[in-house]
Order: sequence, then C-alpha cells, then structure tokens
Amino acid sequence: MATMVGNQEAIEAWNTVLFDKFVRFRDVLLAGLGVHGTRAIERHGPAPGARVVDIGCGFGDTAVELGKKVGPTGRVVGLDAAPRFIDAARRERPPGDDHVTFEVADIEAGVPGGPYDLAYSRMGTMFFASPVIALRNVRRALAPGGRLTMVVWRKREANDCMHLAELVVRELLGDPPKQDQVTCGPGPFSMASPDLVGDQLVAAGYTDIAFERSDAAIQIGADLGQAIQFALNLGPAGEVVRLAGDAATARAAEIDAALRAALAPLSRPDGVYAGSSTWIVTARPA
Repeated sequence: MATMVGNQEAIEAWNTVLFDKFVRFRDVLLAGLGVHGTRAIERHGPAPGARVVDIGCGFGDTAVELGKKVGPTGRVVGLDAAPRFIDAARRERPPGDDHVTFEVADIEAGVPGGPYDLAYSRMGTMFFASPVIALRNVRRALAPGGRLTMVVWRKREANDCMHLAELVVRELLGDPPKQDQVTCGPGPFSMASPDLVGDQLVAAGYTDIAFERSDAAIQIGADLGQAIQFALNLGPAGEVVRLAGDAATARAAEIDAALRAALAPLSRPDGVYAGSSTWIVTARPA
C-alpha cells in the first residue's frame, strides 16, 4: 500500500471500513452523540438567518438540526471528507430544506463556501492529521464577528462508554501493530486536553477560548448483545480488534465473555448505558 500523506489515510478509513460500521450502528451512535451535539447547539447555536458550516457532518443530522435554527433565510453547508457520508446526507435531507446543502471537502485543504457566522462541529475535528492547519482554514472562512463551536471527547478515563471495552480488549490483545491497515487518524481523544487544544486554537488565530464540560449517560446498545458488538466494531476497542485480525478471531469467545462480564453491570431495562464526557469548545477569530 502506498504511503499516505496529510489527511488521506483518515479519509480512506472513514469512506470504507468506518463508514460501513457507522451505518450498522447508526442508531446507537446518533443517539449517544446527539446528546452532546444538541447541548452545544442549544447553548451556542446560530441565530435565525445565520450562515453556518458543519465540519465533519457525517450523515447530515446535525446540519439539518442547525438548519431548523437558522430557518429558510439562513444557510447551512455540511462538509465531510468522506464522499459516502455526503452521498447519504444528500439522499436523506428532508424535503423543503433547500437551505441545507452538503459538499465533500478536506478541511486541511480549505473550507469552501464562506464566509460563515458559525463553524460548528460535533466530533468532527479530532481526526485531523494537522489540526492547526485545519482550524486555521476554518477561521479564515468565518465572517468578522463569527465564532467556532466544537464538541470533542474529554479524556478516555471519563468515557466508560468506550474505555471499559478498550481496557478489556487491550488486556487480551495488547497493542497490535498497524501494519498496512488504514486508521482514523489521531483518534477520538486527540482533543481531550484543554491545554493542548487551547494552544492549537491560539496558533490557528483564535481568541476568547472557552471549555464547557458536558456529561451524560448514553446508550451503547439496546441490549447486552448489541453493546458487545458495538464495542467489538467501533471506538478504541473495535480498532484494537480490527488491527489484531486473526489473533482476535482466535480469542473471540474469550473476548466476548470478558466484555459481557464488564458491560453487564451497565444494563438497564431500556438498554445498556455508560458514562460519557465531552468538551464544548467555543472560540472567536482573533
């Protein structure tokens, strides 16, 4: 496999193996992510008539939510580097939401369609190979007085929704080598540190930087079986299993039993719920 530069490897991962897994577990993912994304929109969302760019829009649900806030006199552009997500977002856009559009774009190369009054992102900024370059491009696309609102995961130890399964899987499989497999880039916890992200934002040309903690118990499966499959396929545990390949297959029953023991205490009548914690980060161009 040829060496990939910049954001290319992450884009390939999101457009292939990760897209397929996101489709499979879409309901669980959007319900969980939606809690934190909606909080950010409620606290720092756009005004009616505003121009908004949604960075890493995925299936487009956040762009549609933002479109309701800005109304028909506003404009929302959902951007994602993975064409398959944009295809899905375009297909599923509600009828009449012509003020919400979707484009394929690698933010590290530039942000099309500005200027914008608000740049919003729900879990879409953590996978950049060069976050300062990407955030600088976002800043350049903002209108005078514009602002950035992004939701990112806090430290993994504060996120049992992913970390419990990762601990179980790593105890059995260790840290398998990447070899020639594509990965999602820096990973979901790359922006967990306010010190690091604050420095990145300052370097990218932002000021008035603030971090608001958002905690919530989120559903990781409708039942224990789905929660185990979710852990085996997505998040840090799923990445370890995928990279381990045959070694994970050989220990599949052992891994399943260990995950079942770890996740069973989280079961409730309405599903399996685990703690999650994010930062809602806000900033303005300097």
